[in-house]
Amino acid sequence: MSDRVAPKLAKWPFLLGDLLLLSWAGWIVFQNPEPLGLWQTGLSLIAVVIGGWLCVTPFLHEHRAAVKLAEADSLATAVAQIRDLDLIKTQISNATGQWQSVQEHSNNTVNAAKEIADRMKAETQEFLAFLEKANERERAHLRLEVEKLRRTEGEWLQVTVRILDHIYALNQAGARSGQLALISQLSQFQHACRDVARRVGLAPFVATRSDSFDAKAHQLGDAPDPLPVNPQIKDTLATGYTFQGQIIRKAMVSLLPETQPELPLVTAAHTEPPDSSTASLGVDEAPNS
Repeated sequence: MSDRVAPKLAKWPFLLGDLLLLSWAGWIVFQNPEPLGLWQTGLSLIAVVIGGWLCVTPFLHEHRAAVKLAEADSLATAVAQIRDLDLIKTQISNATGQWQSVQEHSNNTVNAAKEIADRMKAETQEFLAFLEKANERERAHLRLEVEKLRRTEGEWLQVTVRILDHIYALNQAGARSGQLALISQLSQFQHACRDVARRVGLAPFVATRSDSFDAKAHQLGDAPDPLPVNPQIKDTLATGYTFQGQIIRKAMVSLLPETQPELPLVTAAHTEPPDSSTASLGVDEAPNS
């Protein structure tokens, strides 16, 4: 549409007529003396005006033709744009339908995701409750096993302590027999048994003669009432024991006789509360003999 050219109008007849009219007006002016008369002036002016009109007329016609052609092109463009608008309208309608379909699918997807999230939340809560119950059962089982192990440990300590007590009594009897070979064999046997016990944390200890009485580590069999001043240990009647660094039974000792008693004191057996480790492990106190 934009390549079309407006039709051309021949300009030479108009230019020739304009030249003739101007020549005629010039002839009138040069042929008549001055001043010109009214009719000579009127004719010259009419000839000039008509010549100017003839000179401009072809250009005006071309301009009108170009304007009409431009209007026609504009109208054709407008019609094409209107057709394009119809096509765009159709495309917009299709896009709107597709968008509505996409929106419906999106809503369905959102609802499905929400349902999945709700189910996951419920399953998570159920799983946490199951884990809590399992942990409670496991803790109860572990507590029961710990209690069993403690009872077993206490029974094992009782048996081991009684065996070591019998070995100590046997060694003391051998020492009182005066037979050096028997004393040596029993001492080696006692040392071997005590080394085995130390490997599992059970360590026996005895009091040395003339040591000071310590109520934290010693206990009396037949305690004098009142206790003598600065009581000294005479002999160890029963071995004391420590288990993993804690005293589970005090060594039972006898005291050297003293002549000067001081203020009456309560015996160690009454001043010391029962050892918590001994009570928890079930180890009996040493016999009074």
